[in-house]
Amino acid sequence: MSTAKITPSATVLSATIKHLSLRPHPTRTLFTTRISVPGPGRRPRNPAICSKASDPVEVCAKESITTPNKLGDCPFTQRVLLTLEEKRLPYDLKLVNLNNKPEWFLSISPEGKVPIIKLGEKWIPDSDVITQALEEKFPEPSLSTPPEKATVGSKIFSTFIGFLKSKDSSDGTEQALLNELTAFNDYLQENGPFINGDLISAADLSLAPKLYHLEIALGHYKKWSIPDSLAYVNSYMKTIFSKDSFVNTRAEPKDVIEGWRPKVEG
Repeated sequence: MSTAKITPSATVLSATIKHLSLRPHPTRTLFTTRISVPGPGRRPRNPAICSKASDPVEVCAKESITTPNKLGDCPFTQRVLLTLEEKRLPYDLKLVNLNNKPEWFLSISPEGKVPIIKLGEKWIPDSDVITQALEEKFPEPSLSTPPEKATVGSKIFSTFIGFLKSKDSSDGTEQALLNELTAFNDYLQENGPFINGDLISAADLSLAPKLYHLEIALGHYKKWSIPDSLAYVNSYMKTIFSKDSFVNTRAEPKDVIEGWRPKVEG
């Protein structure tokens, strides 16, 4: 087994990354260490009540379609990885070529979808179910979002897709997206800087990867960007996108662009 040492930073989570393909080959494992330092939007950990995984959590994720052995462009997978990072849980990342799915993967994910994680002896699909399971099994630090705030910004992603796919500049899809972004901007102005106020929560970890895709895909295919007048949204994105947990789990921009190409050109 070959091992690569990654220099740790103050907020990087212990993680192991393995890549599996159709044929067995030597496993590459990456180790990092995390020093727990509370930062913006982070709750200090109470070690007395923090439940930790004794072994790394296994996570299957999309492999990059542009660069072998790199993480691909799924915002739902990034949501799960962000949750693991923010909870400071070690994880074992298995990259899957979704264009040529190996049998071992289909045996645990018959629909061939990611993300899927293994908790105990059970494989769990669907980012909604996964993040809830992680919150229940590892409650500290808490990422729970109050129910009345859990759907804030939830319509942004669907309106983004509608505008991205649109071939008619007068069909109202751009305005629909602007309406949702404006509503989110107003919410942050009154309640921010995060959805649950001063502390980052599960709702942010769900929305932020989608905003990352929005920024890259619309910038590339539409030459469009979020207006400067939506200052609270822009500040929100800048803050979350700069967090180590986000940087560690984001896809390369070229993967995001290629990932959306079939929807744009199809």
